[in-house]
Formats: sequence, C-alpha cells, structure tokens
Amino acid sequence: MPVSCIKFVLLKIMFAEVHCPQKMLPEELDQYLERGWFRMGQTIFTTNFLNFKNRFYSAIWLRIPLADFTTDSTGQKLQRKNARFRVEIQPAFITAEKEALFSAYKKNISFEASASLKTLLYGKADFNIYNTTEVNIYDQHKLIATGFFDIGKASAAGISSFYDPVYKKYSLGKYLIYLKIEYCKKINLQYFYPGYFVPGYTLFDYKLEIGKPVLQYLEFPSLNWKPLASFRKNSTPLHIIREKLHLLQALLLQSGIESRILTYEFFDANLIPELEGIVLFDFPVFLICDGLSEENPIVFDVRDQQYHWIKCKSVWASASNNGSKDIYSSHVFKFDHGMFSSEMPQAIISMIINELKSSGRMMSVKTNVARQPNSLSG
Repeated sequence: MPVSCIKFVLLKIMFAEVHCPQKMLPEELDQYLERGWFRMGQTIFTTNFLNFKNRFYSAIWLRIPLADFTTDSTGQKLQRKNARFRVEIQPAFITAEKEALFSAYKKNISFEASASLKTLLYGKADFNIYNTTEVNIYDQHKLIATGFFDIGKASAAGISSFYDPVYKKYSLGKYLIYLKIEYCKKINLQYFYPGYFVPGYTLFDYKLEIGKPVLQYLEFPSLNWKPLASFRKNSTPLHIIREKLHLLQALLLQSGIESRILTYEFFDANLIPELEGIVLFDFPVFLICDGLSEENPIVFDVRDQQYHWIKCKSVWASASNNGSKDIYSSHVFKFDHGMFSSEMPQAIISMIINELKSSGRMMSVKTNVARQPNSLSG
C-alpha cells in the first residue's frame, strides 16, 4: 500500500466520529442508523470502542428486523405482569414530572447518566431535530416509567428508558423496549435499533435477549449486518488489533527491539462536538518501539488489514496521570502523515531496524528478520 494512501483510509471511516446537524430528515436518520450511529443530545455519533474504568472494549451495534420479530415468552410474561398499568404513546416533550422521575431513577443506577432529562434529549440546544416519541407507563395517575425513541422513515432507535425505583421488580426498563418495538412494528417500520452491546461487559447484555432469534449485529469494518448467532468474540476489532500488535511485539523482541503496547486514553476525543472535523488520532491501542518517538506509533488497522507506522503531532499536552503504565495519556494526537504500511510485520520491522541503525540508536540487531519461528510468522 503506498504511503500516500494512509490518510485516505483513516479519513474515509473513523473509529469515532460526531456530526452536529441542523436538521434531520427521516431518511437521513435511517442512513445513520444503518451505519451504526446513535443520537447524543442533538448531535449524532458513532464509536467502535469504549473505556469503562480503564478497561477497553468493543462496541457492537444491534438491530431488530421488525417483519421477523414476534413477542417472545419474556415479552408475554412482562405484558401479563404489567397488565394493570396504563400505557400511553405520544410525541415526546419534557415536563417537571418526567424530570423528577429521571432524577429518582439516576440515584439508583451504577453508571453515569445525563445531568437532566433536558440535557439527555437536547444537549445544549433548545430544540429537537429528531422525531421523538415517548412511551409512558402509569400506575393509575402516577407516572412510573418513560421511554424515548426516534422515528425515521423506515426505522427507529431506542434512546432512553427510566422508571421509578420503587417499581424495580416489574422490569419496566425491559418492558418499555418491548412496547417501543411493538409500536414500531404496528406502524410498519422495518428496523428497530436498540444501540450497542459490549462483549465482556454485562451491563448491556439484556439487549441480547430481546428479539434474539432475529437480532443482527453490524460487522466492522464491512458495515454488513449479520445474524447475531454468527458473532464471535475473537472477531471484534479490539481483539484483532491486540492480537496483531502482540505478534509484532514478539517478532520485534526476537530482533532485539523492545516495545510497549499501550491503550490510548483519548481514543474518543473525536466525539467532542467542538472538535468535529479535526480528525484526531483515534486508535484505542498502539505500539511504541524503544528508541523511537512516542509520536511515531505503529497501529494495526482492521479496515485494510495492514500495519501502519505513522507520524502524529501533539495538539494538546495533558498534565494528568491516570496511574496506569499501560494507558497513554500524555498527549492528544492528530494524524500527520504515514511513514510505512504493510500487511507483513517483518516489513515493518525492517523499516524500524533501518531507522534505528541510521540514527545510531541500535548498534546491534539481527539482520535476517525474515528467519522467524513459524509459530510467530502469522
């Protein structure tokens, strides 16, 4: 791959990206959802990686083909369990009652939520560019649960669900999802998008049980939707990236070159709306060779299945320290240019050896890099 092509590949599809549209047509929302995007306030974003408590994970986007969806035994059980409650579905709007319900809900969850319902739906804006519908559940005249979802031309996306903690035993959060799906099916939409699940992080696993026989996941980077039954944990982008970098690290060590594999704290900086269009470095994991600048990381890109040795430049120096030697948090990087790309780790190693020799930072190395044990040749 020519060095000049690296920017094109990295700019074509970013791992993390945010758009700040001024309007959102129904067919535009369909297109975003089909590519694995999700609404955040009045912006819309996509990401392939997540960081929870300094552990990195892959985000796997989901959708339910509504024509094939039938209410399963869990959905039927929830309908019977909550039959005495009243359900209303209408265009979404914020009230003091819903804000109070959201506030009570936040006090009883283990994850961080938006500061308010207004912030969740509108962000910093005072308007809504999305066609948002709400499901409200009442115990007589008391509002006990609310769920929001956005409707496009042929699809819809679940945005948020929350409930009164007093009613936790009724599984109202899951019941709201079934109600959203049934409504979307009733108005003849084709797809319902419940967001993502996270392999290895169980908080989102409840989504995998709703519509399970027909549930699909978005395979990255092909952007093809496939049956969830065909999903394998060892096929996630993060697993592949780590595997390829560990192979390279082992081969480097055989050539007398030590290196570090680091996770990058600012991998999702592109999701900050104010930074839209800057195109910051967004690889979650990279390798740095001893003797070379940290601004010259080596990455493995699952989009073209190649190693890339690249030149970055710092756009911001951080004074914070996250306390982990395996997480890089010193600088926010921006792509500068590609230095070398190859499918073969040995080709990258040869270039690194040449660079270290020419700079006098490596006086003695193995010169025949191609002669590697078969167990590491990949």
